[in-house]
Amino acid sequence: MSHPQATAIAAPQLRDPAWIGRVFWLLAACVLIAPALVVTEFKPWILFEPDALKSTKRFIADFFPPKIDREFMLMVAIECWRTVAIATAGMALAMVIAIPLTLVSTGALSVSALSGRMHTLPLIVRQAVRWLLIVLRSIPELVWALVFVRVVGLGPTAGVLAIALTYGGMLGKVYGEILESDETHSTRTLMRNGAGRLQAFFYGLLPHSAPELTSYTVYRWECAIRSSAVLGFVGAGGLGQQMDNSMKMFQGSEVATMLIVFMLLVALADQVSAWLRKSLA
Repeated sequence: MSHPQATAIAAPQLRDPAWIGRVFWLLAACVLIAPALVVTEFKPWILFEPDALKSTKRFIADFFPPKIDREFMLMVAIECWRTVAIATAGMALAMVIAIPLTLVSTGALSVSALSGRMHTLPLIVRQAVRWLLIVLRSIPELVWALVFVRVVGLGPTAGVLAIALTYGGMLGKVYGEILESDETHSTRTLMRNGAGRLQAFFYGLLPHSAPELTSYTVYRWECAIRSSAVLGFVGAGGLGQQMDNSMKMFQGSEVATMLIVFMLLVALADQVSAWLRKSLA
């Protein structure tokens, strides 16, 4: 006759009552992921085939030694500064887009909603603004950059505009969610006592939400620095455009230097971003 403890160890259902549900969802995830892997032709073992390994070794060998002559490093420094400038200018324009749209789309600042139900016209306007924010953020900045490169030509302007539109939609959506998820009693009290929307925003909503709004804005600036480098590959200026030129000319040593500098730039931006969020929290 078996011992009860041995039976408990041997029977999974006695050890974990939820094991059936976990196994079911694991199998369901495999069923969903498997077709995606087939469609994307995901075959990682190809990387270890002899021809692939040979090409990889030749590609990596071209990176060494990295190019560090004075003239080239000066150019890299200038392009790094241009990359940060693209991200910063794009974020500034994104905030110009996001803040007014946020104020319009935030239900907590609606005068007509004080009676309990928002009037039809303000409701339509707010819904239209929210759809506009969806359109802006649903189009990746890379696609916007491709459009603006054709409109304004190669250079940083296309990158700034691309970041401004996409990040304007992102900021507007998240700003609105932050404002509406916060305590709105003081805001509605101010508006019931005759305060305007801007007064209610600055004295009611903003004091409570400022740390979270600032933290998210700084985080998005950090993300914009990464994006500005990627946008350079479609001609939107910055370090990415120079990296693309070097890759087309098979200058692996130049690419290696710019990759190292870009990683240092991202690490520095991450530290600055973390410090700012901590200081402003």
